[in-house]
Amino acid sequence: MSSARPTTAEPSAPPADAVGDPATGAPAATPPARGAIWDPGVLARTWREYVYLFFVLLLAPFAFAYAVLAVVLPPSLAVTVVGLLVTGWVVVGGRMWGALYRLMSRGMLATPVPPPLPRRRVRGFWRRVGALLGDAPGWRAIAFGALTLPLSIIGFVTSTVFLAVALGGVTHWYWYRFLPEQEAPDGTLHRGASLNSSYFIDTPARQWILVVLGLLCFLAWHRITLGFGHLFRLLSAGLLGPTEASLRVAHLEQTRGSAVTDADARLRRIERDLHDGTQARLVTVAMQIGDVRDRLAQGAAADAAQDPALERARAEALALLDDAHGGLKLTLVELREIARGIHPPALDDGLAVALETLAARCPVPVTVDVDLPGRPAPEVETIAYFAAAELLTNVVRHSGASGAYVRLETQDGWLRLRVRDDGHGGARFGLPGASGGTGLAGLADRVATVDGRIELDSPQGGPTVVTVHLPLSATR
Repeated sequence: MSSARPTTAEPSAPPADAVGDPATGAPAATPPARGAIWDPGVLARTWREYVYLFFVLLLAPFAFAYAVLAVVLPPSLAVTVVGLLVTGWVVVGGRMWGALYRLMSRGMLATPVPPPLPRRRVRGFWRRVGALLGDAPGWRAIAFGALTLPLSIIGFVTSTVFLAVALGGVTHWYWYRFLPEQEAPDGTLHRGASLNSSYFIDTPARQWILVVLGLLCFLAWHRITLGFGHLFRLLSAGLLGPTEASLRVAHLEQTRGSAVTDADARLRRIERDLHDGTQARLVTVAMQIGDVRDRLAQGAAADAAQDPALERARAEALALLDDAHGGLKLTLVELREIARGIHPPALDDGLAVALETLAARCPVPVTVDVDLPGRPAPEVETIAYFAAAELLTNVVRHSGASGAYVRLETQDGWLRLRVRDDGHGGARFGLPGASGGTGLAGLADRVATVDGRIELDSPQGGPTVVTVHLPLSATR
């Protein structure tokens, strides 16, 4: 006799509306209610969007004036440097208008618009001015504010006219009796609305017709209001949120930072495996070869009077063991250098200790000055260490300097490494690819993997100052 097996219900998939936005990572909001005006939630949505048109109309003159100010200021203040900076901050101030309109869109249009990407800080006065004046999210928010003036006037006035006509037509049967009497051409007195001097809406039939017309106007008000609300919804999503290109760039930067972090962690694991596994086994093999060689040498000395052929064989074996032992020692030395090139063990104690160790091994005197409130990310520490090693190597090989100075500090959220020498100067970046990945050009490529940059100041006669700017983490 077969028995029925209990079945378990499969978990239902979440509704499509509840799935988050894969580009921004933010959860998607419940979509606005749709359908006829008598469907649940649709009339409430219409009133919310009508209130949205009202508040947009209140803000429109101020937003339009701000847009005019942002357009007029640059040419009028371009002759002064301070004027350009002020204009740039006016452009960036458009982001606050965008934040206000996004708040209104989320609360009244039931459409949350994700904020644009945060403004990236740059170093250097002119680069900062250029970044302020060219802030795309600020300009898009300003453009949205300028468009709201004509659109809100048309939208709110049209919607209000239909709403007033609808409410007046539906309730005319009640309040028409309070209107003053009017005399028709035939001498009769009438109350109520009139289409001309002789047609008055004061009969039951005409009242019902006006009620029907009022209901039709109410339906038209509903559709017109939702139409203008949808227009503002599209403008908000297109002008106040992040662009697809900016999201793509942010995603690529994030994945690149993750790749740099993963590569650094993988190299650290390789270094540990070489140090704790391969290198330890090679040391054991070297000790065993040395032990065999010593024992064979002792046996040869004790049996010196035996067969000469056996003695020659032992001598040849000793020679081979000596060669193997010497080659194994060289292999260990090379393996240590390879492991140190992958990940210097001194970095385990922090970047400051690693730089002190690096300076102690440098042939020229090096002064190290470190001011770090905390440790950067491991991948950034590795890049900074190898950058210092490359720069000190250039000091020894090419500068003819008698000493060098290394300064490491954090400034404005960045890690800054500065190497200065008193050599003859004249250092230059090589052509792209000309260095084969070494020297200053290769160092610049390596620093660029985490959006870092290098500044070089090396006049003829010296001194040479190289400054490396690195973020505190590759995944920002």
